[in-house]
Amino acid sequence: MHQQFAKDLMTILRAGSITRAAKSLYITQSALSQRVKRMEDEFGTVFLDRSVTPIRLTYAGEKFMAAMLQITSITTALRNELYEIEHEAQGRMRLGISLQRGMQILPLVIPTFTSRYPRVRIELSEYGSSRLERMLHEGLCDVALITTEPRYADLHYELLESEEVVLIAAKSSTFAMEHADEEEVPITAAKDEKFVFLRQGHSVRVLQDELFLRNQIEPHPLLETDSLEAAKRLAAEGAALMLCPSVFITQSPEVDAKVKRFRVENMDYKRHFFFSYRKDMVLPRFMLDFLDIVRKVVHGNKDTSIS
Repeated sequence: MHQQFAKDLMTILRAGSITRAAKSLYITQSALSQRVKRMEDEFGTVFLDRSVTPIRLTYAGEKFMAAMLQITSITTALRNELYEIEHEAQGRMRLGISLQRGMQILPLVIPTFTSRYPRVRIELSEYGSSRLERMLHEGLCDVALITTEPRYADLHYELLESEEVVLIAAKSSTFAMEHADEEEVPITAAKDEKFVFLRQGHSVRVLQDELFLRNQIEPHPLLETDSLEAAKRLAAEGAALMLCPSVFITQSPEVDAKVKRFRVENMDYKRHFFFSYRKDMVLPRFMLDFLDIVRKVVHGNKDTSIS
């Protein structure tokens, strides 16, 4: 019951109001309000500050949500441990990974993992890294492979790889004709160019927005997409420029052959690819083995941790 109420609170916070949250839950506003009131009466405190817009948690509400996240992590760890005791290596792994990274890594990881643990069920969530990091924080994933800068103190981040973000342009474009391949250019040199953007929630978009803001540039977006594959192919055909991790150009020879890459002057940003999970979660053996397989696929046995 308390866990269901925690889900209700999370829905309210995301929606910004009880009315909008009720619509997303397909119940009436009064029914959701009564649920909240019952729990507040049970605990003898108020969980939601209704005097502000968007609605937010009170201090008591924050404490309740933190406790429920701990309970969820403990329950998940206990469930996996009991599965291992009773069924050797059986359980569930809620795995988060971006679509692009999934295409790159999962075909090399999953066959090895499932051959060792055929009775472990993998529940896959494919979203942008920012959203997956938040899902870990909220207890909606067990482990995630994400590209980010660590944002949550309650998560453990193991560094797997660092990536350089480069500016790409089709070789046939005017911009590419004016600059040599691999040349270092100021981002202001592209201030009048059109760009193809990844939508909010992708780590590249976060880096891109920070770069434009720091250089006081108002970019000209051609379009926004969730597909990194579509974005880099649009750039390769000369439709627009794009900021893209170099690893995703290298792994696409047909794109690599059509574009020039440019290092961005004073580009202090590197993308960091992590294996991440909640600090209060004890990983069962099969999740630790999954990490070991991923580690070997990415770069052998070398590893770095940020706690």
